[in-house]
Amino acid sequence: MMKTLGLIGGMSWESTVPYYQIINEAVKDRLGGLHSARLILYSVEFAEIEEMQSAGQWDTAAEVLGDAARKLESCGADYIVICTNTMHKVAPQIQRMISVPVIHIADATAEVLKQDGIRRIALLGTKYTMTQDFYKQRLIDQGFEVLIPAEEDIEPVNRIIFEELCVGEINDESRKEYQRIIQDLKDRGAEGVILGCTEIGMLIKPEDSVLPVYDTTLIHAQAAAEAALAE
Repeated sequence: MMKTLGLIGGMSWESTVPYYQIINEAVKDRLGGLHSARLILYSVEFAEIEEMQSAGQWDTAAEVLGDAARKLESCGADYIVICTNTMHKVAPQIQRMISVPVIHIADATAEVLKQDGIRRIALLGTKYTMTQDFYKQRLIDQGFEVLIPAEEDIEPVNRIIFEELCVGEINDESRKEYQRIIQDLKDRGAEGVILGCTEIGMLIKPEDSVLPVYDTTLIHAQAAAEAALAE
């Protein structure tokens, strides 16, 4: 019996849409015919979550997402999928509030990196994901060396995410800025780059990067589909 996935989305909704498509395509590819995924989506109000992020109110955000996870579990979800990288900062708190597993985005990404033999990896994302330990340390603990952009490039990467990508704006100048930063990370020894914000894949495609691209939206959604289809 296919398991039911509970998606916590809306952070932003722009990047939640591909989760639905990728998961259903993976199920169709595996099972064929008219098969589709068993999904429940709880979409939060992102403006409220972003205010909590900016104010450092992570415990409050954990309660909001934890409540969403509890509701998804009560509706029959067998797994919880947090459709964002940054809010995995509160994944441990969310996991303690529920009895079903959270499929962690960094762990799913680490598995793909291991399969590809990558050990020194660049990480792009929000300023929280790039500078705090909740994401990087999870990769370091699994044997990876993690490189982030130079200090002066942290804010431009973050600004483009929140001011452009999260509202659906795709700008060529921003793509060029990301390409410059990725080139710098390659020059520093990176063997690949994690698109560690679920919106970055809207801007940077594999053909736009001098490094192999690891799009966490694609990786996470495929890992969720695999969990749902596991015997």
